[in-house]
Amino acid sequence: MGRIFVEGFYHSLKCFSKDKERLAQAFAYIFDLQYFYAAMIDDEIAAVVACTDGKPPPISLDKRILCRTLGFIRGRFAYWMLQKHVIAHTYPFEIPKQTGSIEFVATAPEHRGKGAAYGLLVHIMNTLPYTEYVLEVADNNTAAIRLYEKLGYRQFERAKAPRGSGFSSFLYMKYEQEHN
Repeated sequence: MGRIFVEGFYHSLKCFSKDKERLAQAFAYIFDLQYFYAAMIDDEIAAVVACTDGKPPPISLDKRILCRTLGFIRGRFAYWMLQKHVIAHTYPFEIPKQTGSIEFVATAPEHRGKGAAYGLLVHIMNTLPYTEYVLEVADNNTAAIRLYEKLGYRQFERAKAPRGSGFSSFLYMKYEQEHN
């Protein structure tokens, strides 16, 4: 999961190290498995997705592990940046009780375009008890936006991205279950 996380979010993580294997080791422990789901292809993890009720972050950080794997200065910098921009990050709206928050969608490069993330999201949306789902995506992540639109998500809000993030806005998308 650490490798897929790094591949999916390398554009944001490469400032801590250009070595993807080192990053995968640094982030291998962060996942709260009660919130993460994985799609398997040929006995290997092809895609991961977290789904929460919007309250607990589905990852946690350990400064000691980050310092040990990335070095003292880069590890502390990674911890500080991720605490500020990921762990403490909130949506600019309240998430209702019946709403699931889709987070950290990532697919292994060798499995992109095979429907792994699509199938995993369909599974989550069909089996979890939420009547609607929200997610946040960078405005320049056109492949992800197309995937979410194909699943029935629609943009309902936009917020300016932090300076230096590599994109201009966060798009907030929502999927609402059909009521029969």
